[in-house]
Amino acid sequence: MKVGSARKAAYEWVMEHASKEKGFKGAYFSGSTIDLPDDKELSATSDIDVVVITEETAPPLKLGKFLYRGALVEVTYLSWDQIASAQEVLSSYHLAGSFRVDTIIADPTGHLGRLQNEVSHHFAKQVWVQRRCENARQRIENGLREIDADAPMHDKVTAWLFPTGVTTHVLLVAALRNPTVRRRYLATHEVLKEYGYTDLYENLLELLGCAHLTAQRVEYHLGELARTFDIAAAAARTPFFFSSDITTTARPIAIDGSRELIQSGYHREAVFWIVATFARCHKILTADAPPEIQETLTPAFEAAIADLGIASTNDFFSRADDVTKFLPRLWETSEAIISSNPGIVGK
Repeated sequence: MKVGSARKAAYEWVMEHASKEKGFKGAYFSGSTIDLPDDKELSATSDIDVVVITEETAPPLKLGKFLYRGALVEVTYLSWDQIASAQEVLSSYHLAGSFRVDTIIADPTGHLGRLQNEVSHHFAKQVWVQRRCENARQRIENGLREIDADAPMHDKVTAWLFPTGVTTHVLLVAALRNPTVRRRYLATHEVLKEYGYTDLYENLLELLGCAHLTAQRVEYHLGELARTFDIAAAAARTPFFFSSDITTTARPIAIDGSRELIQSGYHREAVFWIVATFARCHKILTADAPPEIQETLTPAFEAAIADLGIASTNDFFSRADDVTKFLPRLWETSEAIISSNPGIVGK
């Protein structure tokens, strides 16, 4: 399917469904596809991200991924309060990128259009780029402080993994690149290579714990994940914010997308999403599967975590400390990228 056809399907869903919901305030495209031309073929391992704005202060759980007229669409809800001003959006590294170009699907109040115009005008100014980098760095620091020693293993993995992975986002934001989710390490590798900081990339992989892993070992873990994924998807009943990522519909992204990276020679870049998906599957299994199923599948999950150098609760805190100690160097590199980035103005 072409990107344009997928966008058309997403637009039609918004018009036929979201726009009729109580409190609907608008919708826009988001994610890694917003820069793609309509005539480009949409990868089978990609979806079309749509953000629906609601007047509710506490927006509904994200609708997630679903097929609509042949397109894989992912819908997230965002509160009107979160986009009240251009300054708030410009300071938010995960919101600002969607408004640097016209991504608006529906704008009944006209607010999104005014917001997009102002954000796009200021997006590349140094002061706002630095604020977004600071926003990402703060997310790392805050996230690592929230690791709970008494939480189940899958929750500890998530609490450590995602802030550690945001180290890539600091650099992507500095380079004016999309802070992508699943392919964040590959995108960061390309940025560091472009700006001459390839040595830092190995440090990022070491913080994640996968610098030493072979393609064969990563492929083994993916095979175990695929088995776990299918069982978790079949067992899932309890709603989680990520529930739609663990479904038959979403399987091409989680499993096939990771396999595509491995086969392309980027096996280490696949590790982040393999482990993240493993942890999510086990959260579902803990909630919805019989204990004997969990016991059967837990060793494969533990083996993947052990290969990252984590065998105990103390290891999570030790690895979090490693990330914290690395932040000054990460910040120094992000500042250097900002300084030499020709797309950033106001320096």
